[in-house]
Amino acid sequence: MAALGWLPPRKRSATARSVLAGEASAEAARKTAQAGPDQLTEAEADAAGPDLLEAGEPAEGPAEPAFPVAGDDLAAAFFDLDNTVMQGAAIFHFGRGLYKREFFRRRELARFAWQQAWFRLAGVEDPEHMQDARDSALSIVKGHKVSELMAIGEEIYDEYMAERIWPGTRALAQAHLDAGQKVWLVTAAPVETATIIARRLGLTGALGTVAESVEGVYTGRLVGEPLHGPAKAEAVRALAAAEGLDLERCAAYSDSHNDIPMLSLVGHPYAINPDTKLRKHARTNDWRLRDYRTGRKAVKVGVPAAAGVGAIAGGAAAAIALHRRRK
Repeated sequence: MAALGWLPPRKRSATARSVLAGEASAEAARKTAQAGPDQLTEAEADAAGPDLLEAGEPAEGPAEPAFPVAGDDLAAAFFDLDNTVMQGAAIFHFGRGLYKREFFRRRELARFAWQQAWFRLAGVEDPEHMQDARDSALSIVKGHKVSELMAIGEEIYDEYMAERIWPGTRALAQAHLDAGQKVWLVTAAPVETATIIARRLGLTGALGTVAESVEGVYTGRLVGEPLHGPAKAEAVRALAAAEGLDLERCAAYSDSHNDIPMLSLVGHPYAINPDTKLRKHARTNDWRLRDYRTGRKAVKVGVPAAAGVGAIAGGAAAAIALHRRRK
């Protein structure tokens, strides 16, 4: 994929594959952006609470003027997905839905359960687990039509993802929409899955990992690399250049220290449900923090082994038992 003509040339610290992944994601996002976002439902607004709709009054962080600024068309908002907008990781929920449809065997389900349990218990993304999950997903979808997976993705959203949306983060996104600004998801999940979630939430569109397809069929390869870490920052930078945005007037939201490159690009970075490293970084740099988790849990990698094994075994057993009951 050649360099995009609308991007200003500059020296980049990211790898060539990160740049390629970011630019491909920005290109895909612009093609699938939604023109008319839905409004936050009354139920979602009630669940979020009035204090969460006022982005200028966070639970932690310094005071600042009302934000977002209504009518500022040079500003936009970028939201990480996993554990920021939605509880858990989208790719694991997607894998669960594919297993239900017999795209793969029980052994792969156990691996998905292990990775999801780690994500939920440790509270942080493990790059090795995430890479393994993406490799598995690519091998599973190879040879399938993009249209087929999009249709299945709609069903999986209803089955596993819709009830896991954080109302507080959803309210923050709506505040940007109400101010007349575009709102984008930015995630390592497949761009097709991310686009479905963005559309269901009434957002503008999504930046996600781009899987290669030829004549509408997945090849099992990625364009560049997964949209993670520096690649997310490249995608946001590329999209901002294409949309004519001023990044100093934009906002970004994430739970993970892996997204510090993306958060550092904008003038209004927010740490949402932050992991330990991001919380520390946010406090050091006077970034705004919000935590929508019920009963803030200590985010530690050193989870007791017995608890970790129990949760993993329980998750896998529950999924297998559910599958058996449906036979």
